[in-house]
Amino acid sequence: MPAEHFVDTNVLVYLLSGDEQKADISARLLRRNAVVSVQVLNELANVARRKCGLEWTELHEFLRGIRRLCRVVPLTSDIHEDGLMLAQRYQLSIYDALIVAAAVQAGCKTLYSEDLQSGMQFGALRVLNPYKA
Repeated sequence: MPAEHFVDTNVLVYLLSGDEQKADISARLLRRNAVVSVQVLNELANVARRKCGLEWTELHEFLRGIRRLCRVVPLTSDIHEDGLMLAQRYQLSIYDALIVAAAVQAGCKTLYSEDLQSGMQFGALRVLNPYKA
């Protein structure tokens, strides 16, 4: 049975932040059969090194833990094409559109994101901000 929720990069970044409340919410989402994409892992690696200051060994360990907890959707040419169409249709950045396309292809019902508008629908996929009451 496919997982029903996809987790955006910004949700994972809170695991490295000093915001304990948001980090706890993020950790709970990961323990419930979350899905991420290679795009999310790439963005997370960039932020973890550049903004959070993780050393390479810490980064590898952190990403291994995320990959153990989550199903990882590869970045394929189909996702790339779908992402381009979504970016054009909804005026999204290409990076956000690739995440939406991966979530749709994975069969997820919910995309947890703080960046995209909460309540936005992409077919059966609904964006929710996990930090809003």
